[in-house]
Amino acid sequence: MPPYAMSNRSSPAILANLPKRERQIVDALYRVGEATVSEVIEQLPDPPSYSAVRATLRVLEDKGLVRHRVDGPRYVYVPALSADKAAGAAVRHLVTTFFAGSTEQAVMALLEAGDLELNEEELARLAVRIRESRKNGR
Repeated sequence: MPPYAMSNRSSPAILANLPKRERQIVDALYRVGEATVSEVIEQLPDPPSYSAVRATLRVLEDKGLVRHRVDGPRYVYVPALSADKAAGAAVRHLVTTFFAGSTEQAVMALLEAGDLELNEEELARLAVRIRESRKNGR
């Protein structure tokens, strides 16, 4: 297991309530996969100082959301949560916050978004997933 593998204390629920700058840093790490402090800074809008980003990464490590490995003189940071777990947490937060917990309303909003289109193959895969969810009582 790599030295930056996910810890047991990491919780996808924490992701939903991050302050704006912490969220931006975590999002940057998910986009690039892994990064040094300088590389994180390059990903941020209106970035704070190097020491502020380094301190925020330390806070995110304390929360169990970010891990690091040593690469020579540098720390390389990675998300501690898998992208799947983070995505699941984000979707649950989105559905709860904007759609009053209604999965149907969230899916309808995605389907009705003018710039998002599904082809026949994608629709068929969705139909299969819906049938599987029904079988599993979801």
